Amino acid sequence: MAKILVIGNEKGGTGKSTTAMHVIVALLRQGHKVASIDLDTRQASLSRYIDNRQDFIKTTGKTIPTPTHTRIHLSELSNKADAEKDETERFEAVLNELKDAHDYIVIDCPGSDRFLSNVAHSYADTLITPMNDSFIDLDLLAHVNGETLEIAEPSCYALMVWEQRKIRAMKKLPPIDWIVMRNRLSTLDARNKRDITEVLDKLSKRLSFRLAPGFGERVVFKELFLQGLTLSDFKEANANMALTMSHVAARQEVRQLLSHLGIQEHP
Repeated sequence: MAKILVIGNEKGGTGKSTTAMHVIVALLRQGHKVASIDLDTRQASLSRYIDNRQDFIKTTGKTIPTPTHTRIHLSELSNKADAEKDETERFEAVLNELKDAHDYIVIDCPGSDRFLSNVAHSYADTLITPMNDSFIDLDLLAHVNGETLEIAEPSCYALMVWEQRKIRAMKKLPPIDWIVMRNRLSTLDARNKRDITEVLDKLSKRLSFRLAPGFGERVVFKELFLQGLTLSDFKEANANMALTMSHVAARQEVRQLLSHLGIQEHP
C-alpha cells in the first residue's frame, strides 16, 4: 500500500508545487515508485512542472525519473451533493488504481478551500503545509493577539485539518503526521522572525504538528521549474547552470526538509 503525502495550504503562493516536485524527485531517485496527483486544475502548477520535465527529456535525450501523473478535475454537476459524491468517487478510484503499484502518492492541493482538497487531506499519512514566514500566512492556522502574541483560537485551515483527523480516526487509520514548513525565511534576526518562531512553537504543541525549515526566496527554484528539474537533478541541469553558493544553500534546504520526512537524498 502506498504512503500518501499531501501538500496542502488554503493560501496560494506558499511553494506547494515546488515542495511537491522536490519530494517526488527525491523519492524517485531513491528507487521508489511514485505517483503524483494534481488537484489544482486551474493553475495546475505541478502538472506544468511535470510537462516541463517531459520536454527536457525530449529535447536533451537525458534519462531522468518521472512520476506517474494524474490530474483530477472538479465535478461539473450543478447539484452540490451530487458534485461532492462525484469528486469523492473519482478521487478514490484514482487512489485505488495507484496505491498497489506505487510506494508513494504525492498530492498537490489548491490554495483555496475546496471539497476535493478536504477529501485528500483525510487520506494523508503525512501532511506538509508550506507557509511564507509572515503573520498573514500564519493567520490561516490561528488568530493571534497582536499585542501579546497569545493564540486566541485555531483558524480556518487548522480547523479543517482537525476535522479530517477526526474522519481518519473514525476510519481507524493512523493519525496524520502534520509538518509545517516555513518558506522564505529571512537571513536576518528580525523581530518578526522571532515573533513567528515563538507563536509557531506554541501552536505546534496545541495543534500537534512538527516544524520544518523550508526554502528561501531563491531564483534557482524558478529557473529549475522552466526545465522541469529539481535540485536533486543538478547533475543533469549543470550543463546550462553554473553552481553558485546560492545553489549550495538551496540544496541544503532541500536536504533538511527531506530529513524531516525521513527521506535520504540520493547522492
